[in-house]
Amino acid sequence: MGFLGRNPIIFYFMEYYSEIRQLIGDEGKTIKQIFSALGLKKGSEKDAARAAITQLERDCVLFCDGGRYIPFKKAGLIKGELRCHERGYAFLVPENRELSDFFIPPRALNGAIGGEIVFVKPKSACGDGNDEAEVVRIVKRRESLVGVYQAEQNYGFVIPDDRGFLMDVFIPYRNAHGAVTGDKVSVKLLRFPSGRNPEGEIDRILGKQYEPNAEERAILVSHGIPENFPQDVIDYAEGLTYGALNEGDRADFRHEQIITIDGESARDLDDAISLKTLGNGHFLLGVHIADVSYYVPEDSSIDREALRRGTSVYLPDAVIPMLPRALSNGLCSLNEGEDKFTLSCVMEVDGEGNVVDYKICESVIRSCHRMTYTAVDSIINGDEATRTRYADILPLVERMKALTEILISKRAARGSVDLDVKEADIFVDASGEISITPLNRTLSHRMIEEFMILANETVAEFVRYAELPFLYRVHEAPSAEKVADFADYLKHLGISVKWSNKGIYPKDFAKLLDRVEGTNVYPLVNRVMLRTMSKAKYYPENLGHFGLAGDCYCHFTSPIRRYPDLVVHRALKHVINGRIGEWVDKYSENIYDIAQSTSECERRADEAERDADDLFKAYYMKKHIGEEFSGIVSGVTAFGVFVELKNTVEGLIKIETLPRARYVFDKKSYSLSSGRLSFRLGEEVNVMVAGVSMAEKKVEFIFINKL
Repeated sequence: MGFLGRNPIIFYFMEYYSEIRQLIGDEGKTIKQIFSALGLKKGSEKDAARAAITQLERDCVLFCDGGRYIPFKKAGLIKGELRCHERGYAFLVPENRELSDFFIPPRALNGAIGGEIVFVKPKSACGDGNDEAEVVRIVKRRESLVGVYQAEQNYGFVIPDDRGFLMDVFIPYRNAHGAVTGDKVSVKLLRFPSGRNPEGEIDRILGKQYEPNAEERAILVSHGIPENFPQDVIDYAEGLTYGALNEGDRADFRHEQIITIDGESARDLDDAISLKTLGNGHFLLGVHIADVSYYVPEDSSIDREALRRGTSVYLPDAVIPMLPRALSNGLCSLNEGEDKFTLSCVMEVDGEGNVVDYKICESVIRSCHRMTYTAVDSIINGDEATRTRYADILPLVERMKALTEILISKRAARGSVDLDVKEADIFVDASGEISITPLNRTLSHRMIEEFMILANETVAEFVRYAELPFLYRVHEAPSAEKVADFADYLKHLGISVKWSNKGIYPKDFAKLLDRVEGTNVYPLVNRVMLRTMSKAKYYPENLGHFGLAGDCYCHFTSPIRRYPDLVVHRALKHVINGRIGEWVDKYSENIYDIAQSTSECERRADEAERDADDLFKAYYMKKHIGEEFSGIVSGVTAFGVFVELKNTVEGLIKIETLPRARYVFDKKSYSLSSGRLSFRLGEEVNVMVAGVSMAEKKVEFIFINKL
């Protein structure tokens, strides 16, 4: 108290902070009006009031708009993450994902950089359909980045991998910590001096630039994906045991014929299938999912780590799991011949694919076979050696095939959008050799897809009627603007569509895919359709699922690798064990935070996986420089032509490498033409690999001829 008495500015500051907060009305006040309202005359009092106002601005309580201080909430500001482009401009990705991105011109960045959390003030609409805005407040400065170290005599710089980060980072010699020129490093950003390069400290040397391991590690670090688990989490996981089989009075399905179906390299087997036929001709489908929630208590250290990660990340040569491998590959994995705790959704399905009855229960199973997609397809296709090896489950596989065909027909009839986006199967062998082939989606893949979708829908409907705080998997209809752009794109592929002005329906997209199936433009239509559709997300309210043409959906089937599925399991257990009130009390408020956090974790994982795919594609194509490939024109711009090869690798034919002529880009028709030579979407061409930029993970082609 004596200290405050000796320092009147501090005393007045604390008093004015509260008073100013209360007296500011919706219309706001100028600083003179604030002084007048408080009756301030002394210089020390005014200085204290100014300090209080500054702090209220920093705390996002007040905002100065044209000389008037108004409540921050009334300022119409938008909070989000800044994504900068190498040409100097940026986009704000709003925290509220229901809003569109905002365009930020270079002059309106006001010192903000890519990766920072900021508030922007919307201005006027700009030409490309995005609202323009100006950064008015940096809420959270960027803390780190990755790049390549360049040593100078007594200092160094880090050249960022993020091309949207427009300045090199100054590294004092004392902060280099042994890094040498050419090292790929992680940098902690320390200071952002006005008009100068930001200053940082190297906190991790990842390896040498362009080394695969170093580049892959850099991708993980740049997206904030943790590689290693805290030691206490590892110790906890490794100390767990299976538990008593009769715990919780579980339904015992160990006498059932149950199998898992996964890829050859999969180690985290979290779903298993049983299927019988009933006397009334119906199917009894059991979808048995690893009971991860039994081993991961709420609010434990391992639970908090799982929430922080949100999802497993799948790279071409590695998996960054959500849970320690003692759980993901061991205790929770539904390994062949081992008794495992599960949560089962057992559904009675009629001949038209309708679920007429179901039961959800805690259970114990024992898988009789660890099947692969390849083996199941071989059984279906009549391979005698495989059929002999798995003779005991031939009837089961035949039943699975029959039910799958029924479910596929049912979803098609209701208008479900069955996208067939071309994905790459990137395989890295023990010696580091890379092979790339298009991922082949077979009937065995469809089996698991259809059974999991049916279980997810059934669980979501069950919980919807219980009216619990819940994580739905929602997929809203695309915006009218995106649909109009898509229709215009199709027009220039020679495809006319007649869609209602009142809105698009899933069946409209499904019919379009049927029309173009088997044509050169089929993969292009799939890809642009995917971009047109909204991004699926986790949300506490049921908003339906556009892509599946479904009313209600959730993620129940992969709790080993997705945190939302773990939350769904916990909700189900509270319902079936009569503890609904306990769940409602605990999750009514924080379910929104979990939905936002897990959606964001999914986004960063997707981005990291795409970057890793691009990295390995670049390494692969580097060994094929000078070789010829055939592909399809996948994009046309004013600066060149993009071509996608049959192995899914996309590269650019730069306009300056085309036969000498004056080329004109027609934005309306997506064409580039010189009069004698033209390029349009969907055309087949031969190209030669001219080079690979490892820094940008991009491939360059030279045009040879049209096919």
